[in-house]
Amino acid sequence: MLNLDRLRTLSAVARHGSVSAAADGLHVTTSAVSQQIAKLERETGQQLLAKNGRGVRLTDAGRLLADHAVRILSQVELAQAELEAHRGQAVGELRMGAFPTAARGLFPAALAGMRAAHPQLRAHLTEMEPDESVRGVVRGDIDLAVVLDWYNRPLSLPDGLAKSPLLDDPADVAMPATHPLARRSSVELEEFAEDEWISWPQGEFCNEWLMFTLRSKGIEPRIAHMAEEHGTQLALIAAGLGVAVAPRLGRGPVPEGVSVVPVRHTMRRHVYAIWRADADRRPSIRAAVGALRTAAEQVEAD
Repeated sequence: MLNLDRLRTLSAVARHGSVSAAADGLHVTTSAVSQQIAKLERETGQQLLAKNGRGVRLTDAGRLLADHAVRILSQVELAQAELEAHRGQAVGELRMGAFPTAARGLFPAALAGMRAAHPQLRAHLTEMEPDESVRGVVRGDIDLAVVLDWYNRPLSLPDGLAKSPLLDDPADVAMPATHPLARRSSVELEEFAEDEWISWPQGEFCNEWLMFTLRSKGIEPRIAHMAEEHGTQLALIAAGLGVAVAPRLGRGPVPEGVSVVPVRHTMRRHVYAIWRADADRRPSIRAAVGALRTAAEQVEAD
């Protein structure tokens, strides 16, 4: 009898390409992954991994079993979803991912609401960027993710995912309070062509969006600093070190020395929940989406 946890571990090694990356994806140690693979090799009587330089590769038997593992685990998940739906209660474990401002702006209220309404549901949240969240949902590392795209830059989603819109999040321009445009009621991005910008780190979806958007308006961005957290960006702005796009979701108090001005032609992020379509009937998914919608409605009302 093949052990499902060990098949899940082999599948993670196949997806991630290494033992250490699989351990990160499964939130366990590399030693635990190696032990699970060793036990699976004893169960099957075949070598599943072979050394490849400093890393490992799947043997022919390993690739064969990993392909079967994907189908087996998918069928197990479908069975669990149907059993949960038959029971009609949100129970068990639900693993979720969200980008930082959604984790801060939506999840405290949503998680509290889920705990009160569904005490047998164990919900776990991990902060992660949208691209990473999408991959995590597709691979089955997480059950649900809250992701974003921008009004002029949609996020590509693979087949097999379901989604539900949560809210549209307006974004303003944050600038030092001494900036010549700081007292305006609204601004246009073109007015900041000569300013230095504070951006998200290179390679992140929002950084790529900012570069695309400024260049589409004829502005070649002068990126002075990069910071992932909006709080850090605002602190840099307060010190007079640049301007930044500042979405409203999860923004928190604006520090002294910073002015936040709306953009005349509104910039918006579209925020939505995604999950695997084969888990659509799970009450826990529906409970999470409902709690997130309630939290989003409160944010929009404030």
